[in-house]
Amino acid sequence: MKFAVSYSTPYYGVDPDRLIAYARHAEACGFEALYMPEHIALYPGAMVGPVELPPALPYADPLDSLSFVAAATERILLGTGVLLLPYHHPVILAKRLATIDVLSKGRMRLLTVGVGALPGEAAAVGVDFRTRGRRADEAIDVMRLLWSGGEEGVSFKGEFFSFENLCSFPQPAGGSLPVHIGGSSPAAARRVGLRGDGYFPGGALPPHVRGEQLDLARSTAAEAGRDPAALEYTRWGSMDMPVERAEAFAAQGVTRIVVGATSADPVEQRDEMSAFAERFGLPNT
Repeated sequence: MKFAVSYSTPYYGVDPDRLIAYARHAEACGFEALYMPEHIALYPGAMVGPVELPPALPYADPLDSLSFVAAATERILLGTGVLLLPYHHPVILAKRLATIDVLSKGRMRLLTVGVGALPGEAAAVGVDFRTRGRRADEAIDVMRLLWSGGEEGVSFKGEFFSFENLCSFPQPAGGSLPVHIGGSSPAAARRVGLRGDGYFPGGALPPHVRGEQLDLARSTAAEAGRDPAALEYTRWGSMDMPVERAEAFAAQGVTRIVVGATSADPVEQRDEMSAFAERFGLPNT
């Protein structure tokens, strides 16, 4: 089991010193990765399920923030939870992600993408909300193609994106980046099976539904000729979770747990991370 932490700028703030202190302490505690969320734009009345998002929440750009973290750390992996893929042009995004990966010496390894839940956010960037799933699928294909291409260039002709003989360098360290899929719908589970390297579902779902969606991801992978056993399975946990809870997650096939500090106070955040690391025996440095 691997353990990672999230840093939510809407709740912890965007103070640069706090972000770096949080990331460095997480790294020293032995956490595998730091995740950051994304919203490109909010508006009054924006709802995610039953929750209304205050429009002034400061969602910092996750990739810019992770670049900042990478420059101030040495080992901790970089993750998004989740990046709203349909709202980014994949040619530009492929370049940004590869650049972060190269400059961080191969640490942009936990890219998790989702399709978004706010129609107004999609409209703000000129995306038809109804097409966001198909755009996300195509964007994953585009990025992987660009990361695998040589000097002769690669070509793509799709519903949303088209180009001929395109080259995109630098390429990620190791040649490509894993793409994990977020979302708690059957469509997200099928996307995992068809295109994902891992599954990171959110939402408040009953255990039997989560099991059904994981089974759907794995069966879809098998039908597509992909190895279901190779899919990583990431879940949200809580900073105060007992070891027994993590063991129950492992029994469900979970390979990674992501937790977030419950306090916005930097001292209390560090104490929470230290206590978690001690409870789970993380390899402190």
